[in-house]
Amino acid sequence: MMMIVWLVAAGMLTAAAVVTMFRLLSGPSTLDRLVALDTLVAVTMCAIGTWAAYSLDTTVTYGLTALALISFVGSVSVARFRVPDVEKQGRQGDRSERA
Repeated sequence: MMMIVWLVAAGMLTAAAVVTMFRLLSGPSTLDRLVALDTLVAVTMCAIGTWAAYSLDTTVTYGLTALALISFVGSVSVARFRVPDVEKQGRQGDRSERA
């Protein structure tokens, strides 16, 4: 029974990774690609957590923690330096529509 649960979880995580990779490669804007990359990291973290639960191996949780911290710092950095540019573009678009 446990093997079936593992296979279903692995299949669902693989499907999520494939869909996310499609969005990562075809995203029309940089922000779409960054969100897809963040989602791919989250799917990878779920896969590592699932493997840790299945194998009862707690040593992989250190890698999971490191991946979570790196992902958080990357997301915050992108939000800090990229969002003002997007807001500026949005405001310029609003002005051109009003004129």
